[in-house]
Amino acid sequence: MNLVLLCPEDLVAPDRALLTGRRLAHVREVHRATVGDDLAVGLLGGKMGRGRLLRLDDEALELTLSLDQAPPPKLPLTLVIAVPRPKVLNRVVAASASLGVARIILVNAWKVEKAYWSSPRMAPENLRQQMILGLEQAKDTVLPELRLARLFRPFVEDELPVLVAQGTGLVAHPASGESLPRILVAPVTLAIGPEGGWIEAEIQSLLRAGMRPLDLGPRILRTETALAALVGRLAF
Repeated sequence: MNLVLLCPEDLVAPDRALLTGRRLAHVREVHRATVGDDLAVGLLGGKMGRGRLLRLDDEALELTLSLDQAPPPKLPLTLVIAVPRPKVLNRVVAASASLGVARIILVNAWKVEKAYWSSPRMAPENLRQQMILGLEQAKDTVLPELRLARLFRPFVEDELPVLVAQGTGLVAHPASGESLPRILVAPVTLAIGPEGGWIEAEIQSLLRAGMRPLDLGPRILRTETALAALVGRLAF
């Protein structure tokens, strides 16, 4: 936790916050802060700044706030990600938020097992918590937009062309022959398939929607590895 991220309900006054639970434990056990210390803080959806510890005990911590910094800008990037295995999902969502992605769309694919959609990790409260963890890591306060697209074909035929029309659409697929652009200069929609890859019918649907294929090379990567490699090459 590089940033103590506050929710509006944590505020007991415009310039004061009271925290318990996970964030209290982290400040005590990881930051090892003491009364009088300053911490990097931010208000969810708002500004960032410093929080001075007024109280720190077993029950709660209290901060006086000075929030005067804008959060970092979001990347003009929409990620379309085939739902990964549940144990990978948390890492993918948190990493996407940490990287500054503006929009995440979790989509179905032929190689996505139906059981993934009913996993507790797909619950809205868990997905939101993973994005919050990503924001805390990266020192950001603005959540990405998150959407679920359980039906592949309606999404690709009706919604994806609208996204692609706003900039560039790219779909990661081995042996496509096209290398990745080196810089993200306009809105980009980037589609990353399941670890077994898109099937041919899905690739053809994505291409008809206006997506361009791109190739990371001969190695088959895990979803979270492909995510880091692709966004890193595009944006950093």
